[in-house]
Amino acid sequence: MAITSIGVGSGLPLQDLLADLRASESQALTVIKNRQTSEQNRLSAYGRIKSAVEALQGATTALSKPEAFTTLKTSVSGGDGLSATASADAIAGSYKVKVETLATTQSLVTQGVASRTDALGEGGVITFTYGDGSTKTLDLTGEDTSIDGLIAAINGDDTLGLQATVLNDGSGTPHRLLITSTTTGTDAALTNISVAGNTDGGGGEPLADLLNFGNAGSTVSEQAASNAKIDINGVAITSQTNTVEDAIEGVTLTLNAEDASKTLNLTVSRDDEAATKAITNFVNAYNSLQGTIRSLTSFNTETQTGNVLTGDSMARRVQDQVRGILTVSSSSGDIRSLADMGIEFNYQNGELKLDTAELAKAMKDSQGDIASFLQGPLGIAERMTQITDNLLGSNGPITSATNGVNQTIETLKEQYDTASARIDSRMAIYQKQFSALDTMLAEMNSVSSYLTTQLSALENLSNQTKK
Repeated sequence: MAITSIGVGSGLPLQDLLADLRASESQALTVIKNRQTSEQNRLSAYGRIKSAVEALQGATTALSKPEAFTTLKTSVSGGDGLSATASADAIAGSYKVKVETLATTQSLVTQGVASRTDALGEGGVITFTYGDGSTKTLDLTGEDTSIDGLIAAINGDDTLGLQATVLNDGSGTPHRLLITSTTTGTDAALTNISVAGNTDGGGGEPLADLLNFGNAGSTVSEQAASNAKIDINGVAITSQTNTVEDAIEGVTLTLNAEDASKTLNLTVSRDDEAATKAITNFVNAYNSLQGTIRSLTSFNTETQTGNVLTGDSMARRVQDQVRGILTVSSSSGDIRSLADMGIEFNYQNGELKLDTAELAKAMKDSQGDIASFLQGPLGIAERMTQITDNLLGSNGPITSATNGVNQTIETLKEQYDTASARIDSRMAIYQKQFSALDTMLAEMNSVSSYLTTQLSALENLSNQTKK
């Protein structure tokens, strides 16, 4: 007989028994799953430690840069005609500056023509001569020689250092070509424009006539370029641009407005902000790493439960090695320990406490010693760089621990797949055996029912015969 569900034929709870057997067999999978979860949590924790070490490494790199302790700042008082920046090559000092004239660009305006689109002869090579003696050419052979064509050709050649447009003066010949140098100063200004090879077919040279500049009978009007002129502590200085570099060593001056009657006071002084920021970021990155490790390795004494990395040797190794760097001391100078610059070590949580007021005082009084203590040979920055490089290296403890966890996770996956396949195979056998049992019991019940019916019929027949 056909049985659609085991247990139906026999009346036994075989389906429930199969479910109980699967649940029992699956306990092994639960154990593996729990281990997988634990290892995944450990892998995530290692990732958090690695990120914190990388942040500390970045802060250490910034702390080790020379500019952290060589930055200078500038201030200007007395007017808005000047702004300034200072590089590490600058020397602290005060200067009196007068901005007498600003550097300007040259502009040239040609005579007007009736049409801006009519050609001015055919072809030609224009030669531009500049104030510094250099020359550049613009070849119009086969090109448009109209005003619009000249504008497109000049603006399309960045090497010329020129910008062209058209002015309309409203006269009968209104279209006048305007050429402006893109760089200030007399060196970038044009001193001559000559045209060769341009003709109108009748012996005329319309392009040469239009652009005649710097020659006898020039037809081009000029607004001349000028150089910047400033006075620094009584010394006259000229510049081709309004950005004056190294008139004062390491200082770049930007000229904003001219006023020879005003004396501007420029001060170049040491800027402790960059060093203070680098030190603060280093302290914060160190504390972040220590806090991360502490939270991952903590143990709750009340609940008697640990965290994901409680007792983990790699976490302790990172913590101890990084903490050990801060015990470095110097035998020279006024700054011999972190405490001398306002940084105290908290032995309860392993973190650092920065007193900004004490740091500011130390920076004011002993900035050079602080730089030597932090950046010198075998100083904190150099030693911390070595440690973090080792911790993050391909053969370092973080990488090794991470690789080990990944290998364990892969092994657990293989174990899970194997155990799952074994359980499925075993359950298939149980299913087959229970189905056979169910069928056999169902057939036996059927035979028993048949025999019972037959015996009952015989008994009834016997009783009738006796009567």
